[in-house]
Amino acid sequence: MRFSVDRLDHLVITCRDVEISAAWYQRVLGMEREEFGPHRRTSLRFGGQKINLRPQDATQAEWWSGTAAAPATQDLCFIVTVSGMEVVAHLHDCGVAVEQGPVPKQGALGPISSVYCRDPDGNLIEIATYSD
Repeated sequence: MRFSVDRLDHLVITCRDVEISAAWYQRVLGMEREEFGPHRRTSLRFGGQKINLRPQDATQAEWWSGTAAAPATQDLCFIVTVSGMEVVAHLHDCGVAVEQGPVPKQGALGPISSVYCRDPDGNLIEIATYSD
């Protein structure tokens, strides 16, 4: 039987400090923080998806993960509904350095305009719009 993936449900970011990372994603990208599960894990919700924040020192018994899970190993792209220049202004207001952009790129559904920055763990964060 063949099937195809419909959408991303969640992803896991390994971080040095869950509190610092959660606060950054809330402040800079407007995500909603949530705690869940028996180990009081932290997640960040946005739209119909979420990011789980895994502490870098979590054991496999506490949090099953990839064999080489480490901070700064993710590249993430988030779609927004404002222009690239508005993203740049917001990042500057938040004290976040813009690494590149806005620049034209190719998204899953066609051309996008992308702005790049890094989260507190050094993960590359792409903030893009389809209508710039």
